[in-house]
Amino acid sequence: MLYGVLIVASVVSFVQAGDIQFGRKPLENLRKTASELSRPSLLDAWFGNPHLEFRNDAGVVLRVEDQRASERRYLTGLAVAIWTTLKVATLGSLLAAVAALPFGLAAARNLGVPVWLASPARGLLDIARAIHALVFGLLLVGIIGLGPMAGILAIAFHSFGTYGKLYAEAIENIDERLIASGLVLGMTPWQTVRYALPRTLLPQALSIHLYIWEFNVRDSTVLGLIGVGGLGLLVSEAVSLFQWGRLATLLIAIVLLVTVFDRISRRVRTTLAARTQ
Repeated sequence: MLYGVLIVASVVSFVQAGDIQFGRKPLENLRKTASELSRPSLLDAWFGNPHLEFRNDAGVVLRVEDQRASERRYLTGLAVAIWTTLKVATLGSLLAAVAALPFGLAAARNLGVPVWLASPARGLLDIARAIHALVFGLLLVGIIGLGPMAGILAIAFHSFGTYGKLYAEAIENIDERLIASGLVLGMTPWQTVRYALPRTLLPQALSIHLYIWEFNVRDSTVLGLIGVGGLGLLVSEAVSLFQWGRLATLLIAIVLLVTVFDRISRRVRTTLAARTQ
């Protein structure tokens, strides 16, 4: 019921503020944009004009360009940008996964961690998870400057909270009979988790890592918009210069990258889940 009230209140608020509008010519603008995006610039690498002329308003030829060679150089730069995006997502995810492990252990409610230690750990994880990677990225760009390092740290700071929360939940879902049997044998909860880790927690931790890594590949493309490099930087340039054909090429690259990574990640996570049963 509260959710329904929130929906109604949101719609009424937008209507009263006049924010629900689609511009003056939404259909015409949609057709124009779709037409310009329908021909990705990557086609010019094979079908472009090898003698493309650029003229001024008076019709004077300013320069002649081989459109095919130009687009092939752009595709080479695109490959480098994809590699940068993957590096940012990979290193940021790994840094967060390692740093969050002790905090996940401290935040787990079934390990008997003292409140004075568990509460700050949970609070820190909540704060990191609540702040989006883009916000971290804006702060870090101002602190350490432009470049991939700001993106790596932004991914790490945000993912730190997510990793820690999921680690804690995985530990809390350990079979209670396993912990009880360890206590009967005189083991502490920490010792029980340590011996249960290789068989029970490690596959879940790997699955968690792949799942968050997959999301970070998407986030790293957005972080490029604020100057950390990669695909996002090329997207920003294409939009700024109204190069809709190149924007279409970039969107295709982003969709293919995310789709391939999603398929690989899902396949590995399914295999890990099957082995833990």
